[in-house]
Amino acid sequence: MSDAQSSGHPTNRLAAERSPYLLQHAHNPVDWYPWGEAALAVARAQDKPILLSIGYSACHWCHVMAHESFEDPATASVMNALFVNIKVDREERPDLDRIYQLAHQMLTGRGGGWPLTMFLTPDQVPFFGGTYFPREARYGLPAFADLLGRVDAYYREHRAQIDQQNHQLLDALAGNQALGDSAAALGDAPLRRAMAELSGLFDPVNGGFGGAPKFPQAPLIERCLREHARSGDDHALRMALLTLEQMARGGIHDHLGGGFCRYAVDAEWSIPHFEKMLCDNGQLLRLYTQAAQVTGSARFDAVLHTTVQWALREMRSPGGGFYAALDADSEGEEGRFYAWDRAEVKALLTAEEYAILVRRFGLNSTPNFEHRWHLRVCADVADIATELTLSPQRVAVVLSGAMQKLFAARSARVRPGLDDKILAGWNGLMIGGLAHAGRHLNDTAVIDAAAAAADFARRVLWQNGRLKAVAKGDQAYLAAYLDDHAYLLDGLLELLQTRWNMEHLAFAVDLADVMLEHFQDRSHGGFFHTADDHEQLIVRTRPLGDDATPAGSAIAARTLGRLGHLLGKTRYLDAAAHAVQSAAGKFQEHPLGFCSLLTALEEQLTPPQTLILRGEAGALAPWLTAARTGYRPLRLTLAIPPDAGDLPGVLAHCRPQGAAVAYLCQGGQCSAPLLTFESFCAALSDGG
Repeated sequence: MSDAQSSGHPTNRLAAERSPYLLQHAHNPVDWYPWGEAALAVARAQDKPILLSIGYSACHWCHVMAHESFEDPATASVMNALFVNIKVDREERPDLDRIYQLAHQMLTGRGGGWPLTMFLTPDQVPFFGGTYFPREARYGLPAFADLLGRVDAYYREHRAQIDQQNHQLLDALAGNQALGDSAAALGDAPLRRAMAELSGLFDPVNGGFGGAPKFPQAPLIERCLREHARSGDDHALRMALLTLEQMARGGIHDHLGGGFCRYAVDAEWSIPHFEKMLCDNGQLLRLYTQAAQVTGSARFDAVLHTTVQWALREMRSPGGGFYAALDADSEGEEGRFYAWDRAEVKALLTAEEYAILVRRFGLNSTPNFEHRWHLRVCADVADIATELTLSPQRVAVVLSGAMQKLFAARSARVRPGLDDKILAGWNGLMIGGLAHAGRHLNDTAVIDAAAAAADFARRVLWQNGRLKAVAKGDQAYLAAYLDDHAYLLDGLLELLQTRWNMEHLAFAVDLADVMLEHFQDRSHGGFFHTADDHEQLIVRTRPLGDDATPAGSAIAARTLGRLGHLLGKTRYLDAAAHAVQSAAGKFQEHPLGFCSLLTALEEQLTPPQTLILRGEAGALAPWLTAARTGYRPLRLTLAIPPDAGDLPGVLAHCRPQGAAVAYLCQGGQCSAPLLTFESFCAALSDGG
């Protein structure tokens, strides 16, 4: 809670909102509006420029700007006098964030970020913007109140120039959505070019791509894993595994509580910005599962266990959905919850525990965060054992006990704030991650959690044949975006491979049908970010390139292709093919920015193999083990019980026979029934 909230400040219009981020600003002296016609009408009627502030609840610099400026009565007075002030939660309104981040980049020539601070004309077109602005001039930035006066003066005195710039900006925004040359022949050249570009960016010491700040960039890592599976490229595998290993050792990984923070501020993954996002962890569950499948490494399994435990312990709602994020800050300080004093640690542990833990996590060196220590792995168990003349087994046992003591002590601290809204798309990412991890770990509780989240989405977020983007408790609101549909469909397909459920299949079909009816560009192919009946904004964007999450168009293309092959639905297959073909000009020119689209391309070039197993669970167990051994990204395996009822499409022809039977399908062709385990294994070997 902010100082303004705790001081009993009168509320503004945001007090009626449901977003935790907007509610954080409900007691600001700023006369905030939520985005909507009420605010836009005031701007038009009074010919006032709009100050649009976009952020999210876990964002550290959003909190800084709020405390410095939005809670300051003098600054708020200037804002209220000169602007119609609109506050937006980017997680509720990714459509607005996508548009105005792109506009910021076009206007300033710099990348955006949060908080995003944009100044718009009453017709919603931005004419100036930035990100964080300080209350007092510093960091080479002007004082926010001074900037406000200068922006207002420019708006009053240079309308003709603003109008001309706005026309140019609208043309540029529309042009940015153009697809380019979509007639190019499809081949694997973009896959190979992406690997060459990734190799040039790869950090061979610390893993990851590029320098600080360093983000996980899940689509890039998955591209490396898939390229190894596709072509046997060992360097691609090395890039993926080193990155995942170094992230797991670094401070971006919470070694006591599990889960990963948003990104690291340094190239070594040591110190993060401490917010923990559901979307990142859902993607990383899938990646660490894939790495475990490739390597058989217990280290990756351990990361899966702790990340799953974090998600189920701290992020799951009573209804089964998963919350959005944990804040970076607690008690007004970023990272306070996670940092340690050496004396505090020593007081909690025995002498043996302390000797081992300080070596493991670097507390025997200089502080690495605000005169304190944030934990990251600095020494291997074997090296500690050698130094202390102990067995590695003893070191591992003592270290585990010491970490449990620290976790218990940390749990008594004031916790970071929880953003308890439930986002459809991010739950799709977590459903997919949990299903993938639960299948690999053979953990029923993890699979149950994925299924419960899918049930929550269908029960709460699916209303009158359409998907809602957000829920608070059991109350859903806001029309869903393409990403929400695509991520949920992807999660459901992963879940169906883990545990067959006819209701989940029906939900997947519903989502696919809505994507085709309301999001598809029938003229050019591909998909728009917003539905055809969505609020009209200054541009209708196409999510083609990856950012912190994979591009919605890419996931839509890949999942529609997979569902089309599974059910024999040509309209899904056609939509997937057209989506990839329509974006060919983009990913052939700059393949690295479109890694998720490259995965969809790969599955157009080599359609996935679908294995349908029919029989009782006990009889199918060895068949499933054989089918799921190793990392096979181009294989879908579904075990359907004999009493599953009427199956749709080509599944209807995959009938149970005897104790167990398998059908192997690829590219629209299915094998004859495979009635023996030996013939099944031979077919797997032949099919790759």
